[in-house]
Amino acid sequence: MLDRNAVGRTTPPTLHEVEKGAIRRFAEALGDVNPLYFDHEYARASGFSTVTVPPAFPVTFTAGLELKDLLGMPTRNLLLAEQTIDYERPIVAGDSLLVTSRVSEIAERPSPAGKVEVAVVDDEGRDQEGKVVYRSRRTFVVRGGRD
Repeated sequence: MLDRNAVGRTTPPTLHEVEKGAIRRFAEALGDVNPLYFDHEYARASGFSTVTVPPAFPVTFTAGLELKDLLGMPTRNLLLAEQTIDYERPIVAGDSLLVTSRVSEIAERPSPAGKVEVAVVDDEGRDQEGKVVYRSRRTFVVRGGRD
């Protein structure tokens, strides 16, 4: 079972430096050959300061604590059901982001198989000036085989 006391639990900020190589590897893993992710000159001509990240790139960021520590449950019992990412500005190579996560909800919800436990975790990435760059919301469902 999820730790009901986890609601409101927030991680300390964790620094993530966005590197060109990481962007390239992520885009390659997706099979996305958009030159915005590989070609500095193309990205500049498109209005970016350098190569930018694919839209789902923030899934690679962690906020210091493992989910099992944040939610009080082994990760193998969690299934990512949904994730949304909202950007205030594009993330580009060379950015340094401080990422925090906060448990915003733990609840039971109906499903076709009966009630399931759900945890919602909100993530936020801020630049070195403290400005929000992106916000993400991850919804996890507890699957069978609970410990």
